[in-house]
Amino acid sequence: MTSDRNESLQAAARQLREAYTQGPIAPLRDVLDPVDGEGAYLVQAINTEHWKASGRRVVGRKAGLTSEVVQKQLGVDQPDYGVLFDDMRIADGGVLDPSRVIQPKVEAEIAFILSRDVTDPDIGPADLAGAVASVHAALEIVDSRIADWKIAFADTVADNGSSAFFVLAEQGVPLAGLDLETAAMTMSVNAQTASTGLGSAALGNPLNAAAWLARTVADTGDPLKAGDILLAGALGPMAVLAPGDTVHTSIEGIGSCSFALGSGA
Repeated sequence: MTSDRNESLQAAARQLREAYTQGPIAPLRDVLDPVDGEGAYLVQAINTEHWKASGRRVVGRKAGLTSEVVQKQLGVDQPDYGVLFDDMRIADGGVLDPSRVIQPKVEAEIAFILSRDVTDPDIGPADLAGAVASVHAALEIVDSRIADWKIAFADTVADNGSSAFFVLAEQGVPLAGLDLETAAMTMSVNAQTASTGLGSAALGNPLNAAAWLARTVADTGDPLKAGDILLAGALGPMAVLAPGDTVHTSIEGIGSCSFALGSGA
């Protein structure tokens, strides 16, 4: 990598970090071509290392763009991923301070917790299933440090997969016997249905998305580890959030979870 390229990527990473507290920035077109996945993941990695050095602890990964429709919107033919940190987790039934997000949205997902390390760069869904300790209903609060969500593929990858926070159902269930493809999801905001979908929305099966994620990060030399949380992608359309909103999701055969964006007082 040339020194100029490195300086540009470092500057983009710094802009994104500062946006968390200073407000959203323009799309990163001056640094990253809209489909420059290689450069975008380098920016993501710069910030991941920065945050780890500051004391944040990695607890898993999230898969994004697992819907073919969304991929077409961004002009790509693959999902993306981001890093989950310990301080991104909200307790089931907990409250998220609205000041900690910029332009939040929420989506319902199926999550896996791993029972062992997954280092095989060729692992498929069936083998990954053997590494799943439990399956959970989940909510991901996505956010963008890019103004007005005017994102291309490179923007969302560089911005840690447009991640912000997540909620897992306290109680997980065993994978054995679950039909993940047909698991029906309902997500409500303030007790009004905001999104519905099926497990098949995540690359045909959430295990497909999880296996893609496992293969991809294994290729980077930073494979998934025992205890890691995997968010396998949205099961239905996301919903815009406002302070005071209460969100609940229920996924057939798996469970339910909820949180509130502020107290609503």
